[in-house]
Amino acid sequence: MCKYNKFMTKLSVNINKIAVIRNSRGGNMPDVIAAAQNIERFGSEGITVHPRPDERHIRYADVRELKGVVTTELNVEGNPIPSFVDLVCEVRPAQVTLVPDAADAITSNAGWNTVAHREFLTEMCERFHREGIRVSIFVDPDPEMVSGAKACGADRVELYTEAYAAGYHTDREKAIEPYVAAAERAREEGLGLNAGHDLNLDNLRYFLTRIPWVDEVSIGHALISDALYFGLENTVALYLRETHCK
Repeated sequence: MCKYNKFMTKLSVNINKIAVIRNSRGGNMPDVIAAAQNIERFGSEGITVHPRPDERHIRYADVRELKGVVTTELNVEGNPIPSFVDLVCEVRPAQVTLVPDAADAITSNAGWNTVAHREFLTEMCERFHREGIRVSIFVDPDPEMVSGAKACGADRVELYTEAYAAGYHTDREKAIEPYVAAAERAREEGLGLNAGHDLNLDNLRYFLTRIPWVDEVSIGHALISDALYFGLENTVALYLRETHCK
């Protein structure tokens, strides 16, 4: 049953996988820009992209083009190497999410050590803030790393939720515990809270029921996979139901 909650978590759809399909054949099918516009029209409250240096999915040119058409919030994720920093400062999205992924990483697989990398991350936060960009730092569910992000000057943290998703069907109470602790620390520190990675229609609502003050979830792989069966418009609606009804 859908029960309205006073906290409204926004859904930002990661469209990287749409770009993967396009790039596998060349040309412009499917059209990534048109897909982003349709996803917004279907109700998504944001578009997320994660351009990597090899441009194996979202390309830097896509990010530039998306800035001109996205009407909700554009969230650009990535490792802040010089070319990424230059791109983000040029495009000036609503939000940049700093992710410490290696150039050859298949997908993001760890959060920042915000204590060990405090000087660098502080510099990055200051750089993006000068451009009026909200900064979120991708972290593991560790209260110390959350506090470290605050010390760096971040506006938000994004909790890396792969471990939660992996443990959800075995023991969801145990799986959510470190995330609740990290989320409580974020709230104590006055940080905004995002979450993403392997969240899906099975595990999303429970996560948001236990941590209802999440500002935004970024979901791509599962949502685009579900769209193969349910259609893109229906799938966006299904995820909106999970984010808005807790």
